Amino acid sequence: MPTFVIGDIHGCLKSLEALVEFVAPKKTDTLVTLGDYIDRGPSSKGVIDFLSECRNPFNLVTLKGNHEQMMENARHSEQEQYFWLANGGETTLDSFCTTNLDEINNSYWRFMAQCKLYHETDQHIIVHAGLDPKLPLDKQPKEVLLWKRIFDTEQHVSGKKLICGHTSQRSGDPLILDHAVCIDTNA
Repeated sequence: MPTFVIGDIHGCLKSLEALVEFVAPKKTDTLVTLGDYIDRGPSSKGVIDFLSECRNPFNLVTLKGNHEQMMENARHSEQEQYFWLANGGETTLDSFCTTNLDEINNSYWRFMAQCKLYHETDQHIIVHAGLDPKLPLDKQPKEVLLWKRIFDTEQHVSGKKLICGHTSQRSGDPLILDHAVCIDTNA
């Protein structure tokens, strides 16, 4: 029962569709997406629609990224909304054909609320951004899981390898360290 992990998607629906088609997960496989489904690319709404439809054919684990957190925060604060818009939120609103967050259907807010903060396998800890190396997984601060950069990470106390995104690898190649792999290949 393999586990496949897809890095930051950022509204790139066609790339996501092509990757899932290439991987062709079976019903017994697990596909983990690292979050950042929205912002920057043209099809944030389409990415969420696609992932919502994928839940039945195979085991899909959707993790929350910092961009989903920014969008959720933008609903409650003008300052947070400005921050989100400055970080790619305008393209997300465009994909929903609106300029008003209140016009976005509740199913999309539920999708983001249901995203997990981490996924663990026998050998790996999979998160959007990073880990505090000294804390057990269930004690990790949300901010670390969503915002920590790979460059200042160390081996986790569990001994498991970290699989993450969040830190764009401009080369387009994953960053492979002894204790971690960053697969944000700059979608």
